[in-house]
Amino acid sequence: MPLYAGFDLGGTHLKYGLIDDGGRILFKARAESPAKIEELIHLLKRIWQDLKKREKQGIRAAGFGFPGIFSLEEQKIFQSPNYPELDNFALTPALSQFIEVPFCVNNDANMAAFGEFKCGAGQGVQSMVLLTIGTGVGSGIILDGKLWLGKCGFAGELGHATVNPQGERCNCGSLGCLETEVSAPKIVKNYNTLIKKREEITAEEVFHRAKKGDNDALQAFSQAGFYLGVGLSIAINLLNPDKILLGGAVMEAGDFLLSPALKEALIRSYKASFRCCRIEKASLGNKAGLIGAALWAKEQLL
Repeated sequence: MPLYAGFDLGGTHLKYGLIDDGGRILFKARAESPAKIEELIHLLKRIWQDLKKREKQGIRAAGFGFPGIFSLEEQKIFQSPNYPELDNFALTPALSQFIEVPFCVNNDANMAAFGEFKCGAGQGVQSMVLLTIGTGVGSGIILDGKLWLGKCGFAGELGHATVNPQGERCNCGSLGCLETEVSAPKIVKNYNTLIKKREEITAEEVFHRAKKGDNDALQAFSQAGFYLGVGLSIAINLLNPDKILLGGAVMEAGDFLLSPALKEALIRSYKASFRCCRIEKASLGNKAGLIGAALWAKEQLL
């Protein structure tokens, strides 16, 4: 049975595993994401050796999802707003020192979108957008049944579309990106602004307070939801997709975030485009990236 390895690097954890032809996970694990690029390469080498020992029949190909805009021509991340150690690092030569099978590298959110398209809530559609909302905002696009990469490989960065021109500086260098307005840190910042003091809390705690009826917590999510709705309307009007899938830890807040988002998206979208786009929760959770990376590697191999 052919197997494929998938790796998904996040700001907190590296998720990895072995996938069969149909996208079924046969093994998965995770490790803490190292702070330094040298440590990351060393970790990937160690994991690869472990995977080879685990799978005696051999691994056919490996796929890697890394955060940032990945150059198809130069085979490296040009800019990674939330993992700057990757900036301009020659990934492919480094990985080829120890990966003996065909492998490919791509943006992490693109790989998650491909995973949802192949095995998750995006199955059966021809066009979709995946938004993952957590510490940052990642996105990937499927058009006409194919992952849309753009001319240089940089397509799909809806998280860095400007939704608030007067907003805060983003790690990408722009102002008021979707990422700066709807991510977990922004929800905490919204809440602290509303209560007029600084509490060392998480977005999850703000969510728990919202469930208890805390008006400031509800408003913190509503403010983020407004800008999420702006971002959704951009995707709807620009692409007219079959589906927009929403994933990531922040989406666990459910209607606290989604209700104001849908309200604003309806106002700002063409009504006909809004009606024919289904906005749903992604189904694969944090497994989407490693599944997508493995299946992307399989597709490139074939």
